[in-house]
Amino acid sequence: MIEAKNVSKWFDGVQVLHDISAVFETGKTNLIIGQSGSGKTVFMKCLIGLMTPEEGEILYDGRKFRALNSEQKRQLRSEIGMLFQGSALFDNETVLGNVMFPLKMLSKMSHEEQLERAHFCIKRVGLENADNKFPSEISGGMQKRVAIARAIALNPKYLFCDEPNSGLDPRTSILIDNLLSDITHEYGITTIINTHDMNSVLGIGEHIVFINKGHCDWSGDDKTIFRSKSESLNDFVFASKLFREVKLFLEREYEAEENSDNP
Repeated sequence: MIEAKNVSKWFDGVQVLHDISAVFETGKTNLIIGQSGSGKTVFMKCLIGLMTPEEGEILYDGRKFRALNSEQKRQLRSEIGMLFQGSALFDNETVLGNVMFPLKMLSKMSHEEQLERAHFCIKRVGLENADNKFPSEISGGMQKRVAIARAIALNPKYLFCDEPNSGLDPRTSILIDNLLSDITHEYGITTIINTHDMNSVLGIGEHIVFINKGHCDWSGDDKTIFRSKSESLNDFVFASKLFREVKLFLEREYEAEENSDNP
């Protein structure tokens, strides 16, 4: 579990995060959503430790990040997997080489153990026949799966994903969402996904935090998001005609359920 307690952040005298508190649960896909410029990326960077908030605390299973010494922070970072927006693969490394990179850098495994672990992770994301291919030789969706394999190579307790579906077609996006969800549940990872993709929200949004203008305006799940009374959330969620129609449909369903419970 990762907790943010009263997190605030300024840049050049301008406050971009305002007293945000949120809990991200273990074994669930936790989504941070919001419009571009809402502060969600800054918030995620504070959670990871790439930025230091001026106020508030970030806790990893009760460990206060700012209270850790350099060795403790190094240990914590070895427990974190990161999936970057653009996959961030090394062009001059094969699929196998990319997945082995964190094992070489941070693990104490022998070379044979590193190979075994890398092959396992590559197989887990369904790319067992792509070991010797280079990033330029595989599709964007396959590159994203390689990045996921690399992110889980060290068997992380915490997994951060920045816009994992960026640039992918809808079918591949669903595949990536399902893969992240399956891995989260299978290994009991605390997964935090930064996204503005409403299809991801509805597909795997077990816990959702909505950031608006640097404030946490709402939190809930994919079942309750359509019942929110938050105007800013509704403006974000129902910006498209499709989701407005979904909302109207669900409202009629909810009303029918309530009428059947109260004859």
